[in-house]
Amino acid sequence: MRKTYQICCGVDVHKTFLVATIVKTNNNIPHYEKKRFSTFAKDLKLLKQWLLDNNCFDLCMESTGKYWIPVWNMLEDKINVTIANPKWVSAVKGNKDDTKDSKWIADLFRMGIVPGSYIPCRAIRILREFTRYRYKLVCMRSSEKNRYQNAFTVSNCNLDAVVSDMFGKSAMDIENYLLEIDMENFDPEYCKSLLRRSLKKKADSVIESVESFNMIVEQKERIKIIQEHFNDLDARINRIDEQIEKLIVTNKWQSAISLICSIPGIDRHMAITIISEIGTDMTPFSSSKRLCCWAGLTPGNNQSAGKKKSVKITRAGIYLKPALVQAAHAAVKSTTNPYFKNKYERIYKRRGKKRAIIAIARKILTAIYHMFKNGELFNPCDIYKESIPETVQLHQKKKAAKQAIKLLVNLGLIAEDTVPLELLAS
Repeated sequence: MRKTYQICCGVDVHKTFLVATIVKTNNNIPHYEKKRFSTFAKDLKLLKQWLLDNNCFDLCMESTGKYWIPVWNMLEDKINVTIANPKWVSAVKGNKDDTKDSKWIADLFRMGIVPGSYIPCRAIRILREFTRYRYKLVCMRSSEKNRYQNAFTVSNCNLDAVVSDMFGKSAMDIENYLLEIDMENFDPEYCKSLLRRSLKKKADSVIESVESFNMIVEQKERIKIIQEHFNDLDARINRIDEQIEKLIVTNKWQSAISLICSIPGIDRHMAITIISEIGTDMTPFSSSKRLCCWAGLTPGNNQSAGKKKSVKITRAGIYLKPALVQAAHAAVKSTTNPYFKNKYERIYKRRGKKRAIIAIARKILTAIYHMFKNGELFNPCDIYKESIPETVQLHQKKKAAKQAIKLLVNLGLIAEDTVPLELLAS
């Protein structure tokens, strides 16, 4: 049921200023009051006081970049702020300006036809800032490591073909040795002494892979800079992890993390990422379907004249969706708990592997929704079916069909002579 407002406000936000329009409805006749404010803290306080003086406790504005966040932070303690996706409040082109935009948002909002976006509490938002920044640094570190490894590859160093990890202790010692010396002074025996554990068995192969290493001094300096960069990124990521752990202790999220970790394929870091995106309170989402839609795990609806133009999943959840897909990949490979693995194998035979992974990711998010709502560990109601071999399931289905047919015959609902004898045999 749509909620309408007698008094509300629409705000058109920009970088340096905003335009607010309060609409008051008397006898179904709207009356407007417009005002312009800067986005400085002093003017935002004046905006807040202006709203309170007009008994306006409901406000709507579109999520324009990051410019809406200072306004939200200033108003959230006294005003019910609704953040709308720009596609729901976009005005008709050719007849719009800042004042008309704020009036348009106010009109749409007072009629209750603007769906609000989910904005978590301040503690979750702070955690989200850390997890998203960590994600960016991890991606940056991966890029630097790829750049580092490619530099050795193009310099006739095929060490990556022999060792499993170019950034292991033995491999790094050899790489540092190659960067410090001139290849004319290369000592194979010293290089062999740098090897540890199982790599000692591959000593000859390691020497063959690095003997043709050819890199000038300037290229070596570039590699050292790259190396320093990803080492520095490692230190930054560790500092972020420390801050995240402090937030978890302060806000008592450990129980929620343990709850999510009971799902196959989800580790502690992934659980923290999921909590930072959806929070622990599921009341903003009316159902698990709404949560999955918000996360971008449901097909889009683009149909006209009885023809489906597209059924692709939406682009929402740019941080949550990759984490859930990663969890789905780990879950379908789990040997200790084959619940999702069995479901994945049945789905991908019909729909393909990519759609099957998305389906498993949605099942994981649905499970998280109900686990947070009920405070229960992962224990699906159909897990007994997944633990039963397929041959046994087929036998049980046939047995159940025979029992059902016998019951129908005994009740006189079907004639006995119409039933094959093998179905009536015990």
